[in-house]
Amino acid sequence: MKEKKLEKIWTKSFISISLTQFLVFTVFYTLLTTLPIYVMKHLGGSQSEAGLVVTVMLIAAIIIRPFSAKILDILGKKKGLVISVALFAATSVIYIWIDQFSSLLVVRFIHGLSFGLISTATGAIAADVIPESRRGAGMGYFAMAMNLAVVAGPFIGLSLLQFVSFQALFIVLFTFMIVGVLCSMIVRVPAHLEAAKQNDVVSFKLKWSDLIETKALPVAAISGLVGFAYASILSFISVYADSIGLSSTASYFFLVFAVVMLVFRPSLGRAFDNRGAKFVLIPSLFIFAIGLAFLSFTNTALMLLIAAGLIGLGYGTLLPGFQTMAIQTTDSTRSGHAISTFFIFYDTGIAAGAFIWGLIVANFGFKNMYLIGALLVIVTMLIFNMYLTRKEKPKYVKRPAIYNEEATSSK
Repeated sequence: MKEKKLEKIWTKSFISISLTQFLVFTVFYTLLTTLPIYVMKHLGGSQSEAGLVVTVMLIAAIIIRPFSAKILDILGKKKGLVISVALFAATSVIYIWIDQFSSLLVVRFIHGLSFGLISTATGAIAADVIPESRRGAGMGYFAMAMNLAVVAGPFIGLSLLQFVSFQALFIVLFTFMIVGVLCSMIVRVPAHLEAAKQNDVVSFKLKWSDLIETKALPVAAISGLVGFAYASILSFISVYADSIGLSSTASYFFLVFAVVMLVFRPSLGRAFDNRGAKFVLIPSLFIFAIGLAFLSFTNTALMLLIAAGLIGLGYGTLLPGFQTMAIQTTDSTRSGHAISTFFIFYDTGIAAGAFIWGLIVANFGFKNMYLIGALLVIVTMLIFNMYLTRKEKPKYVKRPAIYNEEATSSK
């Protein structure tokens, strides 16, 4: 029997949208790492002000999320992508002339608005250009762009600052974004999936369905819990490593994370397509929880890197998996709304987690924080399993009345 030929994932449009995603998130994570240093050393700001430049951008992204899908409906996904990436690039170059903290906050807010729109557009377009039969694997490859940026961004930023000024760094980032704009212009969205209205009449009236994809809410809420747990890593891993005398090893944490993810992502993506979400995501949640628990007992460099590998294997699979599930809950023309809903909850989880985990650390310490995080992921796994069980459970079908009448007449 002849095997069915697999549909192609690595098209010109998929490569272009993945490169756009990588460049945008590389700039995002570079600034996330270096701007707090810039605030304290060059603007004379405090630690709280340094943290605020991170928070303001996330708040702006969360604010724009509910409206991003509607904006893409009006502009069209391709045009919306190019405009938002161009705005992100233009904002990146403004940092060169910033010399006041208040001005920096304004720029960060504007940057967050374009960032929120970009991440909605890239996710929706990636889902559109990936063959439906290979969406799990394709979204897994696409998510690698962001995961690799988590490593590349801080590495580029901190390495360059050893040799060049902040102004030179900002110029380099602007150059990255010029390439990002060019990549976004190469992307082609299938005509039948382009959300822009094909006639001259466009409705600007907002409805609930323009802001939220209700079918994606359960998956988005679960992803928010995962994001909340991951915020304990994103916000505190370097501080935790320093507190246990492993600051020199902390720089390798995300490197190991990325390597493990790259090794296992292709096979896990294929398993998602062939065996389903439950087969891949339930074990991934469990491994993520084990990684967090292992982190709480870490006291050597080897243990820290083992925890990084476990978290890379577990969490590294969850984001593209839940993102794919959110897209699959609705019609392909609503992919932008599904992605927007997904990121509203995920970003909120990250932002809330960064604050709440800080309170937990202050009262219970780092080790207890990661144990609590592991328990939260186990609870999330149980909730997710209940959701899948309920979703897969066949609905009760009432017997037609004719059968009852026949049974009565036969007596």
